[in-house]
Amino acid sequence: MNKKFWATTFTLTGTIIGAGILGLPYVFAKSGFLVGIFWLIVLGAVMVFVNLALGEITLRTRGKHQLSGYAEKYLGKWGKYAMLISVLFGIYSALLAYLIGEGQSLAQLIPGNIPPLVFGIIFWLVMTLLLKEGLKGLKKIETWGVIAIIAIILGIFARFAPELNTSNLMTWSTPNFAIPIGVVMFALLGFTSIPELRQEIKGQEKYLKRAIIIGSLIPILLYVIFSATFIGVLGSSITEVATLSFGPLMTILGIFTMLTRYFVLSFSLNDTFKFDIKTGKKMRFLLTSMVPLALYIFMTQFDFVGFALILGVGGVISGGLTGILIMLMARKAKSNKRNKKDPEIRVPINWTLIIILSIIFITGIILEFTH
Repeated sequence: MNKKFWATTFTLTGTIIGAGILGLPYVFAKSGFLVGIFWLIVLGAVMVFVNLALGEITLRTRGKHQLSGYAEKYLGKWGKYAMLISVLFGIYSALLAYLIGEGQSLAQLIPGNIPPLVFGIIFWLVMTLLLKEGLKGLKKIETWGVIAIIAIILGIFARFAPELNTSNLMTWSTPNFAIPIGVVMFALLGFTSIPELRQEIKGQEKYLKRAIIIGSLIPILLYVIFSATFIGVLGSSITEVATLSFGPLMTILGIFTMLTRYFVLSFSLNDTFKFDIKTGKKMRFLLTSMVPLALYIFMTQFDFVGFALILGVGGVISGGLTGILIMLMARKAKSNKRNKKDPEIRVPINWTLIIILSIIFITGIILEFTH
């Protein structure tokens, strides 16, 4: 294993870690920490499997594609549009959550009783100006960004470990058993980066399986440590954006995490409209920048949804639909005789497994909306 392997691994880790980590302590506090860990393990195992299945698809398929391109190749036009809807819903949900989170974080950090909405709009304006400059070079610092986040989370845990109350970590609330599902699913999403990993590790494909597994497991471990720190110290007194509960330094960590993810996801959204839908430059600006702002102002003014609810709904719908489509694509890719017969990743796919995983995803959607 070398620098290319770790760069590939951290690309996946960096894609997965985002606003989801900031919402986990809040929903874990409501459901009980043990319930949260249960869902983190169960859904984590499912998502690692689906990531590997998508990795196999990329290895079997000639040419460079994004998720919607693979969906069209193996499922036809309906698959392409279903995948586009799923990806777009997930990205828009994330951008909306980031605007809400940044607005609340900046309002708490900066004195003056300025409404969070104003800070959210200022953050949007700064991001829009940066995106217009085309600073794609910032994506190159993702590896160092992930290393910094890992170091900060471990440092936070070491700092507050003596203050942890272990009784706070032994809680289980059966009535709130389903509450964490959506946020956990959102926190584990990293599908969009798998095609990029295939290109990034080109020439060393034998390491792709290990990169996907490790890149998927690092966030799960960090989520456990991060949530345990908050709940162990604060118990149930945790805000929806968890870092707001711990003072200025933690709030800055939250701001940094959401800022980098907003930037990367905005580029991904722009590329989706450019290459998959083939829209013009003005329309891409409208869809990439103005739609998230309009949603943010509308949702905030009418107080429709909060940070955790957006993460939950975005997670189960985008993650569930994308997961089902990937399973169908993987089965089709295996049966395509023109594809590579012996890819470096091979996972078992049959109708029984597809049905079981689909039931899990659909159940998650139902439970999220009923709770």
